[in-house]
Amino acid sequence: MTTASHHARDFHVTHELVRSGSMGMGVVFLILGVLAFVPGLTTQYGSLAFANGSEALLFGVFQVSILLNLVYLVAGAAGIIMSRDSTGARNFLLGSGALFLLMWVYGMVIDLESTANFLSFNAAGNWMHLTLALIAGVVATAHIARNRGGRQSTTP
Repeated sequence: MTTASHHARDFHVTHELVRSGSMGMGVVFLILGVLAFVPGLTTQYGSLAFANGSEALLFGVFQVSILLNLVYLVAGAAGIIMSRDSTGARNFLLGSGALFLLMWVYGMVIDLESTANFLSFNAAGNWMHLTLALIAGVVATAHIARNRGGRQSTTP
């Protein structure tokens, strides 16, 4: 007699997992946004500017500005609010993944020392944005693939 079993290679993204992913990403974004306003955790806090020209560094690594912190806070609130149902959570993960991917691309193509760097990116922040984009995108697309056509797929 054979029974259906999940293999270690199978990765199933359930409605609950996509909701938890959205909530988790939302919390991460909120934490980033809040901590970047805390002197001590943000070095060179006195140089925190609204946008371009900020020299403040979260944990001494990630360059931040007030505008960038607001982006994190808004993204975080959206993630938490949209995690109430799997469709909203999936849409948040897709949207935030796209946003942070665009932020990474923008940060990679501009001169970080120019006025085009209006969010005050640095190299470490660029790579963090790519990492966040990939995490959000992978969870969202896995959920979409698993739930094609509004029904759960039965293929492994």
